[in-house]
Amino acid sequence: MAQATNIHPIFDRLLQRNDREQHLGQRSKVLWLTGLSGSGKSTIAQALERKLHNEGYFAQVLDGDNIRSGINNNLGFSLEDRKENIRRIAEIAKLYLHSGVITLNSFVSPTREIRAFAKDIIGAEDFVEIYINAPLEVCEARDVKGLYKKARNGEIKGFTGIDSPYEAPEQPALEIRTDQLSLEESVDRIYEFIQSGISI
Repeated sequence: MAQATNIHPIFDRLLQRNDREQHLGQRSKVLWLTGLSGSGKSTIAQALERKLHNEGYFAQVLDGDNIRSGINNNLGFSLEDRKENIRRIAEIAKLYLHSGVITLNSFVSPTREIRAFAKDIIGAEDFVEIYINAPLEVCEARDVKGLYKKARNGEIKGFTGIDSPYEAPEQPALEIRTDQLSLEESVDRIYEFIQSGISI
């Protein structure tokens, strides 16, 4: 799509990322939690946000259901709409990144292509892919939202893990097995992994 000729960004005249990071006393990063529905992404993101807050960091969760009920409420679940969903989220996360905020993104983001797309928007050096991994049968047994049952009954079409594929990350920065770790252990592992990268 061609850039409109009447747009003149002023990014270079605004406070810069380093100014904001120094003000907040942290380095900003984008943590991208990917995994099947029911793997524990949202639960971990909420608990990690609280831990970061308690440790003196400023973080913000971007969660799939919250985003889809607001800024992306006009999108469906086709692959095209999923890609646009992720594009908008990545652009929002990038704004937070340049504001010095640690962003915790909790999205199925089912294909490697979609996640690479987000990484490209955000920047490889700031994009931390975390695979929240639980086997399909575990996620389905949890079925906290009742979505797997609806998908199995044909009430939901194109549901990831049932009739739409999930492509696991091949080389995530970190993998968390929520069928083997408690919530506290999962959060602690992520926190320990990122701490050196977010500390000034």
